[in-house]
Amino acid sequence: MSAALSPVAAGDNGEPLIRWDWIGHNSDIITQALNDHLVLSIVPVVLGLVISLPIGLLCARYRWLYAPVVGLTSVLYAIPAIALFVVLVAFTGLTRTTVMIPLTLYTLSVLVPAVVDGMDSVPEHVRQAATAMGFGTLRRLVQVELPIAVPVVMAGLRVATVSNISLVSVGALIGVGGLGQLFTDGFNRDFTTPIIVGIALIIALAIAADVVLLVVQRLLTPWARAGSSRRAARRAVRAEPAMPEEAAL
Repeated sequence: MSAALSPVAAGDNGEPLIRWDWIGHNSDIITQALNDHLVLSIVPVVLGLVISLPIGLLCARYRWLYAPVVGLTSVLYAIPAIALFVVLVAFTGLTRTTVMIPLTLYTLSVLVPAVVDGMDSVPEHVRQAATAMGFGTLRRLVQVELPIAVPVVMAGLRVATVSNISLVSVGALIGVGGLGQLFTDGFNRDFTTPIIVGIALIIALAIAADVVLLVVQRLLTPWARAGSSRRAARRAVRAEPAMPEEAAL
């Protein structure tokens, strides 16, 4: 954050769990931390999706690539974030980039398998039908395969987004952690209010992001909503009791 948090209520014995006056005095700083947290969370997910999509498509087409690619992304995910920060600081300094690079790498371990699983969810007879209708490889991919794969890919994207929103807080260890800096401020002053505010906002941000992605998924797959409506109508018809005159017949 660009400014220090106001010491309106430093932690003392007998302090309440939440000091609402502290929140009021520091609303601008909390808002800035929330904005920083949002940027640090979303940008790596977008970059991860841009990288994962072509890699996943290649792995789906050339299956021998899948095992080494997943192995590599798993190794990257296993590297502690703080270790990557230490290495990257020498090149990128104490900047947002230092936090975004590890988060982007972490999303690959979720999104690459999601893209491959999404392509595997496309029925083979659908591909054959599209080819029989004269669809070329690229047109079939864009107009047939990717739309069918959307629900599986979006499921992975939702997991990666929520995970990133949580992991951004680790960046507070190098002074670039969005809402995570509320945690360090609270711990340093033995003051619970900023910690609780940070936790509450991170949870709210994760829920809001998940809901937005779910809405986007439904907008991208209108046929899924239509199919659900038809299934619900059929179930309602089957469950509807017969009229007395119909039962007599």
